[in-house]
Amino acid sequence: MTAGAAHPAGEVEAVEPHRGWITLAVMLATIMQGVDTTIANVALPHMQGSLSATQDQISWVLTSYIVAAAIFMPLTGFVTARFGRKRVFLIGVAGFTVASLLCGAAQSLEQIVLFRLLQGVFGASLVPLSQAVLLDTYPVEKHAGAMAIWGVGVMVGPVLGPSLGGYLTEYYNWRWVFYINLPVGLLAWFGLAVYGRETPIDRERRFDGLGFGLLAVGIGALQLMLDRGELLGWFASPEVLVEAVVAGACLYLFLAHMFTAERPFFEASLFRDRNFVVGSAFIFVFGAQLYSTLALLPPFLHNLLGYPIVDVGLILAPRGLGSMVAMILVGRLARRFDIRHFVLLGLGLTSLALWEMSLFTQDVSVGQVVRTGLVQGLGLGFSFVPLSTIAFSTLPARYRDEGSGLFSLVRNLGGSIGISVVISRLSENLQANHAGLATFVHPFNLALREATERGPLSLTEPGGLALLEAEVTNQAAMLSYLQDFRFLMWISLIISPLILLLRSPRHLGGR
Repeated sequence: MTAGAAHPAGEVEAVEPHRGWITLAVMLATIMQGVDTTIANVALPHMQGSLSATQDQISWVLTSYIVAAAIFMPLTGFVTARFGRKRVFLIGVAGFTVASLLCGAAQSLEQIVLFRLLQGVFGASLVPLSQAVLLDTYPVEKHAGAMAIWGVGVMVGPVLGPSLGGYLTEYYNWRWVFYINLPVGLLAWFGLAVYGRETPIDRERRFDGLGFGLLAVGIGALQLMLDRGELLGWFASPEVLVEAVVAGACLYLFLAHMFTAERPFFEASLFRDRNFVVGSAFIFVFGAQLYSTLALLPPFLHNLLGYPIVDVGLILAPRGLGSMVAMILVGRLARRFDIRHFVLLGLGLTSLALWEMSLFTQDVSVGQVVRTGLVQGLGLGFSFVPLSTIAFSTLPARYRDEGSGLFSLVRNLGGSIGISVVISRLSENLQANHAGLATFVHPFNLALREATERGPLSLTEPGGLALLEAEVTNQAAMLSYLQDFRFLMWISLIISPLILLLRSPRHLGGR
């Protein structure tokens, strides 16, 4: 495509002379934010001891970041329109980097929670803005390749986070989990400052305070409910019940306001684009699968199978490699094939991997875990790039900043909801499985009788009973993890028919 080539939406796109440098800068920002969503998880026990915090208190290090990012991510479209994309991007990268340094230097729980809030505020716009920048930097026939590059940062960051966090915490100090952002942030800022282009500023755009207020309170309450629910016993807790009511009421009022107000916070035209709506539904499930699996596998490998936390990071790393390979392949092959077929292939590979994971035993080898992780990574990579391309293929360029913010928000909400669902199911299934397995513990069970005769298990001695209880609990936990993997597999299969609702970019103008 040459300068001045027509865009499918009837707009004009120019060829960007510094495309490579811009791509590098936005990818550094994307990876930095992506890694930070998971890198602090493995360092929490070390932070807890260093800051003299309880288990409940230290969880706010994660909760504060998630809630702040969720609340401010929808603002991306408005602030970009009013102040310019480049300016907002530079402020976001600089603020995120400085907040990271403050987190590393924090001397109390209150300080690190406050600085994590700042991280979430400044980091909220980084991923959606990087997507919008790449869509504008590359001509439309290369959007699949651009989304492949962007997807590497979005996908690989969260996968590599636990590995990098575990290594830095084990061999250095938990504070380096945050200090590591300094060189990356500086490189990203200078690249954007030198090569980034400013977008037109719309000084006439008015801020829908009521719409944003309802959305912010609704999302904030929902994230708190999801994050605190398992810890507090869900709706048995007055706090969680209040958060659920507030979230439901505010989100309902926001939707009513959006479709009736003259100038709502989100343009209603976004929701009239079929590809964007269906793509958002897919990306919601995609986020749920990615983050749920990342939440399940570390405790499965570390607590149940006994792998050291550093080894857990290495075992999970091939999952990111699979995603990278798949996204590169899609970027190269997208113009030759209907990219909806890649989505179907990705869902199939993901379902296959989750099915194999649901058949794991406590004797599962490292090779089996790595192989299923590689297959699932391939599946997620084959799905992510086409979905990110199709969702914006029919959306006018003027909605890209706003649409990117909403698209990223939906993916993150899918991750939060998915994690809460699988962790809740894990706890409930553990109790049910334990109760079910305990019914087989009686003197008339021939297999158990033979085991007690040959080993330390006993139905009468306290030590033997303790070992027997530990084994029952272990087996119940194993079954619970396998049931969660099977649950995620069914989600992949159930959503597959929605592919029929997507229009392929191949059939659009400009292809």
